Amino acid sequence: MAVDHHQGHLKIIRTTLSTLVYPIQYVVNLPIEITEWVSNTLVTHNSLLKENDRLKQERLLLSSKLQRYEVLETENRRLRELLESSFRINDKVLVAELIAVELQSFRRQVVINKGLREGAYDGQPIVDSAGIMGQIVHVGPFSSTVLLITDPNHALPVQVNRNGLRAIAVGTGQNDKLLLEHLPNNADIRVGDLIVSSGLGRRFPSGYPVGQIEKISRDPGEPFAKVMIKPSAQLSQSREVLMVWPYEEVNEINKDAEELAIK
Repeated sequence: MAVDHHQGHLKIIRTTLSTLVYPIQYVVNLPIEITEWVSNTLVTHNSLLKENDRLKQERLLLSSKLQRYEVLETENRRLRELLESSFRINDKVLVAELIAVELQSFRRQVVINKGLREGAYDGQPIVDSAGIMGQIVHVGPFSSTVLLITDPNHALPVQVNRNGLRAIAVGTGQNDKLLLEHLPNNADIRVGDLIVSSGLGRRFPSGYPVGQIEKISRDPGEPFAKVMIKPSAQLSQSREVLMVWPYEEVNEINKDAEELAIK
Protein backbone atom coordinates (compact mmCIF):
# COMPACT_ATOMS: atom_id res chain seq x y z
CA MET A 1 0.00 0.00 0.00
CA ALA A 2 2.95 2.33 0.80
CA VAL A 3 4.63 1.51 -2.50
CA ASP A 4 1.30 1.98 -4.33
CA HIS A 5 0.74 5.27 -2.57
CA HIS A 6 4.08 6.63 -3.74
CA GLN A 7 4.45 4.95 -7.13
CA GLY A 8 0.83 3.94 -8.16
CA HIS A 9 1.55 0.35 -9.16
CA LEU A 10 -2.02 -0.77 -8.37
CA LYS A 11 -3.76 1.98 -10.40
CA ILE A 12 -4.46 -0.37 -13.33
CA ILE A 13 -5.97 -2.95 -10.97
CA ARG A 14 -8.22 -0.36 -9.32
CA THR A 15 -9.39 0.89 -12.73
CA THR A 16 -10.20 -2.65 -13.82
CA LEU A 17 -12.07 -3.40 -10.60
CA SER A 18 -14.06 -0.12 -10.91
CA THR A 19 -15.03 -1.06 -14.45
CA LEU A 20 -16.20 -4.47 -13.31
CA VAL A 21 -18.13 -3.10 -10.31
CA TYR A 22 -19.88 -0.22 -12.18
CA PRO A 23 -22.66 -2.40 -13.68
CA ILE A 24 -23.43 -3.72 -10.20
CA GLN A 25 -23.57 -0.18 -8.81
CA TYR A 26 -25.82 0.93 -11.70
CA VAL A 27 -28.22 -1.97 -11.11
CA VAL A 28 -28.29 -1.29 -7.39
CA ASN A 29 -28.99 2.45 -7.91
CA LEU A 30 -31.46 1.91 -10.74
CA PRO A 31 -34.59 1.40 -8.53
CA ILE A 32 -33.74 4.56 -6.59
CA GLU A 33 -33.30 6.58 -9.79
CA ILE A 34 -36.51 5.18 -11.26
CA THR A 35 -38.41 6.06 -8.09
CA GLU A 36 -37.05 9.60 -8.15
CA TRP A 37 -37.84 9.97 -11.88
CA VAL A 38 -41.38 8.71 -11.46
CA SER A 39 -41.91 10.99 -8.47
CA ASN A 40 -40.59 14.02 -10.33
CA THR A 41 -42.66 13.12 -13.40
CA LEU A 42 -45.86 12.79 -11.36
CA VAL A 43 -45.21 16.07 -9.57
CA THR A 44 -44.48 17.81 -12.86
CA HIS A 45 -47.58 16.27 -14.47
CA ASN A 46 -49.82 17.33 -11.59
CA SER A 47 -48.33 20.81 -11.68
CA LEU A 48 -48.93 21.01 -15.41
CA LEU A 49 -52.54 19.87 -14.97
CA LYS A 50 -53.16 22.49 -12.28
CA GLU A 51 -51.47 25.15 -14.38
CA ASN A 52 -53.50 24.09 -17.40
CA ASP A 53 -56.76 24.32 -15.42
CA ARG A 54 -55.79 27.74 -14.11
CA LEU A 55 -54.94 28.99 -17.59
CA LYS A 56 -58.23 27.66 -18.95
CA GLN A 57 -60.15 29.52 -16.25
CA GLU A 58 -58.19 32.71 -16.93
CA ARG A 59 -58.76 32.35 -20.69
CA LEU A 60 -62.50 31.87 -20.14
CA LEU A 61 -62.63 34.91 -17.87
CA LEU A 62 -60.64 37.05 -20.31
CA SER A 63 -62.78 35.86 -23.21
CA SER A 64 -65.93 36.80 -21.30
CA LYS A 65 -64.51 40.24 -20.48
CA LEU A 66 -63.44 40.75 -24.09
CA GLN A 67 -66.93 39.93 -25.35
CA ARG A 68 -68.40 42.38 -22.84
CA TYR A 69 -65.92 45.05 -23.92
CA GLU A 70 -66.92 44.49 -27.55
CA VAL A 71 -70.59 44.90 -26.62
CA LEU A 72 -69.80 48.10 -24.71
CA GLU A 73 -67.74 49.43 -27.60
CA THR A 74 -70.59 48.77 -30.04
CA GLU A 75 -73.09 50.38 -27.67
CA ASN A 76 -70.87 53.44 -27.21
CA ARG A 77 -70.51 53.77 -30.97
CA ARG A 78 -74.29 53.67 -31.41
CA LEU A 79 -74.78 56.26 -28.68
CA ARG A 80 -72.17 58.55 -30.24
CA GLU A 81 -73.99 58.28 -33.57
CA LEU A 82 -77.26 59.13 -31.86
CA LEU A 83 -75.75 62.14 -30.11
CA GLU A 84 -74.19 63.35 -33.33
CA SER A 85 -77.55 63.07 -35.08
CA SER A 86 -79.19 65.01 -32.23
CA PHE A 87 -76.75 67.87 -32.79
CA ARG A 88 -77.63 67.88 -36.48
CA ILE A 89 -81.37 68.12 -35.97
CA ASN A 90 -81.12 70.76 -33.21
CA ASP A 91 -84.28 69.58 -31.43
CA LYS A 92 -84.85 68.54 -27.85
CA VAL A 93 -84.13 64.82 -27.69
CA LEU A 94 -83.87 61.98 -25.19
CA VAL A 95 -82.18 58.61 -25.66
CA ALA A 96 -84.43 55.59 -25.08
CA GLU A 97 -83.76 51.86 -25.26
CA LEU A 98 -85.86 49.14 -26.89
CA ILE A 99 -87.21 46.63 -24.37
CA ALA A 100 -89.63 44.62 -26.56
CA VAL A 101 -90.44 43.97 -30.23
CA GLU A 102 -93.86 43.10 -31.68
CA LEU A 103 -93.48 39.78 -33.53
CA GLN A 104 -97.00 39.34 -34.98
CA SER A 105 -97.41 39.16 -38.75
CA PHE A 106 -97.82 42.53 -40.47
CA ARG A 107 -97.36 44.35 -37.16
CA ARG A 108 -94.30 46.49 -36.76
CA GLN A 109 -94.18 47.88 -33.23
CA VAL A 110 -91.56 48.21 -30.52
CA VAL A 111 -91.63 49.19 -26.86
CA ILE A 112 -89.17 51.70 -25.40
CA ASN A 113 -88.24 52.28 -21.75
CA LYS A 114 -89.46 55.88 -21.55
CA GLY A 115 -92.98 57.07 -20.73
CA LEU A 116 -95.07 59.79 -19.14
CA ARG A 117 -92.56 60.62 -16.45
CA GLU A 118 -90.04 61.58 -19.17
CA GLY A 119 -92.62 63.68 -21.04
CA ALA A 120 -93.50 61.23 -23.82
CA TYR A 121 -96.75 61.89 -25.69
CA ASP A 122 -98.94 60.23 -28.34
CA GLY A 123 -97.64 60.93 -31.84
CA GLN A 124 -94.13 61.79 -30.69
CA PRO A 125 -91.51 61.15 -33.43
CA ILE A 126 -88.91 58.46 -32.83
CA VAL A 127 -85.68 58.44 -34.85
CA ASP A 128 -82.32 56.71 -34.86
CA SER A 129 -78.99 57.99 -36.12
CA ALA A 130 -79.96 57.36 -39.76
CA GLY A 131 -83.58 58.49 -40.03
CA ILE A 132 -87.20 58.30 -38.89
CA MET A 133 -88.25 55.07 -37.20
CA GLY A 134 -91.86 55.79 -36.26
CA GLN A 135 -94.11 57.49 -33.72
CA ILE A 136 -95.46 56.75 -30.27
CA VAL A 137 -99.03 55.39 -30.29
CA HIS A 138 -99.42 54.48 -26.62
CA VAL A 139 -97.80 56.06 -23.57
CA GLY A 140 -97.53 54.41 -20.17
CA PRO A 141 -95.97 55.68 -16.96
CA PHE A 142 -92.65 53.90 -17.58
CA SER A 143 -92.74 52.76 -21.22
CA SER A 144 -94.20 53.64 -24.61
CA THR A 145 -95.29 51.71 -27.70
CA VAL A 146 -93.85 52.90 -31.01
CA LEU A 147 -95.52 52.25 -34.36
CA LEU A 148 -92.76 51.82 -36.95
CA ILE A 149 -93.01 53.50 -40.35
CA THR A 150 -93.10 50.05 -42.01
CA ASP A 151 -96.32 49.07 -40.23
CA PRO A 152 -99.23 48.85 -42.74
CA ASN A 153 -101.23 51.26 -40.57
CA HIS A 154 -98.58 53.98 -40.71
CA ALA A 155 -98.53 56.83 -43.21
CA LEU A 156 -95.99 59.64 -43.37
CA PRO A 157 -96.07 62.85 -45.46
CA VAL A 158 -92.80 63.05 -47.37
CA GLN A 159 -91.15 64.83 -50.26
CA VAL A 160 -88.38 64.13 -52.73
CA ASN A 161 -85.34 65.96 -51.43
CA ARG A 162 -84.05 66.73 -54.93
CA ASN A 163 -87.10 68.63 -56.21
CA GLY A 164 -89.55 68.94 -53.31
CA LEU A 165 -92.18 66.68 -54.92
CA ARG A 166 -94.68 65.65 -52.20
CA ALA A 167 -96.15 62.19 -51.57
CA ILE A 168 -97.21 59.79 -48.82
CA ALA A 169 -94.97 56.95 -47.59
CA VAL A 170 -96.96 54.02 -46.20
CA GLY A 171 -95.81 50.84 -44.52
CA THR A 172 -95.84 47.46 -46.25
CA GLY A 173 -95.43 45.17 -43.25
CA GLN A 174 -91.80 44.46 -44.24
CA ASN A 175 -88.87 45.95 -42.37
CA ASP A 176 -86.99 46.94 -45.53
CA LYS A 177 -89.76 48.40 -47.70
CA LEU A 178 -92.02 51.45 -47.83
CA LEU A 179 -94.51 52.32 -50.56
CA LEU A 180 -94.62 55.83 -51.99
CA GLU A 181 -98.17 56.79 -52.95
CA HIS A 182 -99.82 59.54 -55.03
CA LEU A 183 -96.99 60.07 -57.50
CA PRO A 184 -98.09 60.31 -61.17
CA ASN A 185 -96.45 58.13 -63.81
CA ASN A 186 -94.72 61.16 -65.30
CA ALA A 187 -93.39 62.40 -61.96
CA ASP A 188 -89.75 63.50 -61.84
CA ILE A 189 -88.39 60.72 -59.64
CA ARG A 190 -85.31 58.54 -59.93
CA VAL A 191 -83.91 55.47 -58.28
CA GLY A 192 -81.62 56.64 -55.48
CA ASP A 193 -83.54 59.84 -54.73
CA LEU A 194 -83.55 60.70 -51.03
CA ILE A 195 -87.00 60.90 -49.44
CA VAL A 196 -87.39 63.17 -46.41
CA SER A 197 -90.28 64.17 -44.17
CA SER A 198 -92.22 67.15 -45.50
CA GLY A 199 -93.44 68.49 -42.15
CA LEU A 200 -97.08 68.56 -43.26
CA GLY A 201 -99.48 67.77 -40.44
CA ARG A 202 -96.90 68.90 -37.87
CA ARG A 203 -96.41 65.35 -36.63
CA PHE A 204 -92.89 64.95 -38.03
CA PRO A 205 -90.76 68.05 -38.63
CA SER A 206 -89.47 68.56 -42.16
CA GLY A 207 -86.10 67.40 -43.38
CA TYR A 208 -85.76 64.08 -41.51
CA PRO A 209 -84.43 61.25 -43.74
CA VAL A 210 -87.05 58.60 -44.47
CA GLY A 211 -85.42 56.44 -47.14
CA GLN A 212 -84.17 56.17 -50.70
CA ILE A 213 -86.11 55.17 -53.80
CA GLU A 214 -85.17 51.59 -54.60
CA LYS A 215 -87.58 50.62 -57.39
CA ILE A 216 -90.01 52.43 -59.72
CA SER A 217 -92.80 50.63 -61.64
CA ARG A 218 -94.88 52.60 -64.16
CA ASP A 219 -98.06 50.99 -65.54
CA PRO A 220 -99.71 52.98 -68.38
CA GLY A 221 -103.08 51.70 -67.20
CA GLU A 222 -102.63 53.12 -63.71
CA PRO A 223 -102.70 56.83 -62.82
CA PHE A 224 -99.91 56.56 -60.24
CA ALA A 225 -96.46 54.97 -60.29
CA LYS A 226 -95.57 52.24 -57.82
CA VAL A 227 -92.48 53.40 -55.97
CA MET A 228 -90.66 51.30 -53.38
CA ILE A 229 -88.44 52.92 -50.75
CA LYS A 230 -85.73 51.41 -48.60
CA PRO A 231 -85.94 53.00 -45.12
CA SER A 232 -82.92 54.95 -43.90
CA ALA A 233 -83.43 53.93 -40.26
CA GLN A 234 -82.05 50.59 -39.11
CA LEU A 235 -85.44 49.28 -38.02
CA SER A 236 -84.35 45.72 -37.27
CA GLN A 237 -80.96 46.58 -35.72
CA SER A 238 -81.24 49.73 -33.60
CA ARG A 239 -81.22 49.15 -29.83
CA GLU A 240 -81.15 52.81 -28.83
CA VAL A 241 -83.43 55.48 -30.31
CA LEU A 242 -84.08 59.19 -29.91
CA MET A 243 -87.36 60.62 -28.68
CA VAL A 244 -87.76 64.01 -30.34
CA TRP A 245 -89.68 67.08 -29.19
CA PRO A 246 -89.65 68.94 -32.53
CA TYR A 247 -91.94 71.80 -31.55
CA GLU A 248 -90.86 72.22 -27.94
CA GLU A 249 -89.55 75.75 -28.44
CA VAL A 250 -92.68 76.80 -30.35
CA ASN A 251 -94.91 75.40 -27.60
CA GLU A 252 -92.93 77.23 -24.92
CA ILE A 253 -93.21 80.51 -26.86
CA ASN A 254 -96.97 80.08 -27.27
CA LYS A 255 -97.32 79.24 -23.58
CA ASP A 256 -95.36 82.35 -22.58
CA ALA A 257 -97.49 84.47 -24.92
CA GLU A 258 -100.68 83.09 -23.36
CA GLU A 259 -99.40 83.84 -19.88
CA LEU A 260 -98.54 87.43 -20.87
CA ALA A 261 -101.98 87.88 -22.46
CA ILE A 262 -103.64 86.72 -19.25
CA LYS A 263 -101.60 89.15 -17.19
